[in-house]
Amino acid sequence: MALTDADVQKQIKHMMAFIEQEANEKVEEIDAKAEEEFNIEKGRLVQTQRVKIMEYYEKKEKQIEQHKKIQMSNLMNQARLKVLKARDDMIMDLLNEARQRLAQIAKDPASYSTLLEGLVLQGFYQLLEPKVTIRCRQQDVEMVQAAVMKNIPIYREAVKRNIDVRIDQERFLPSEICGGVEVYNDNGKIKVSNTLENRLELMAHQMMPEIRVNLFGANPNRKFTD
Repeated sequence: MALTDADVQKQIKHMMAFIEQEANEKVEEIDAKAEEEFNIEKGRLVQTQRVKIMEYYEKKEKQIEQHKKIQMSNLMNQARLKVLKARDDMIMDLLNEARQRLAQIAKDPASYSTLLEGLVLQGFYQLLEPKVTIRCRQQDVEMVQAAVMKNIPIYREAVKRNIDVRIDQERFLPSEICGGVEVYNDNGKIKVSNTLENRLELMAHQMMPEIRVNLFGANPNRKFTD
């Protein structure tokens, strides 16, 4: 039985509807897949950017922390240097005061003559030379001569040898120093400096650890003491 035109049109419409439905379903499937892929890609990009942002701020935070540590270290070093300078200034003031007091010793003839005797004899013992030259302040020549005369027998008895002593009458020690003597061997190449200033510096150097402890207390970071 042949199909009528109406039947053909009906089948065509049915086929077109079926094709359109399949097309719509395919489009929806493609849209859904595209949406899914888009969301996945968007999530990946967001996560990537989030990681980058976190890494950036983490790096910045570390830089800031490092900068703070450097600043704190610089401030602590500056403070430590100020403390050390203040301590050094205090010690210098103490030594300057001691030098001023030294100048008063030479104003007491009895004490100063006894001190000169000890300084001269110490110079003899340190050199142990048969001939020595002594330099002193011009105003101390008489006291030094007396000290030499007193100490020669003492030295001879102690070391069992003679000593020839000359007081330099041409080159004196500066009059502005506190006092004391310099003792030289015969050719002048070896010197024992027993001026009051030199003795003070030597004693200050030897006693510096003790002076610092008395002034500032023991250093907790120091394991050994001299």
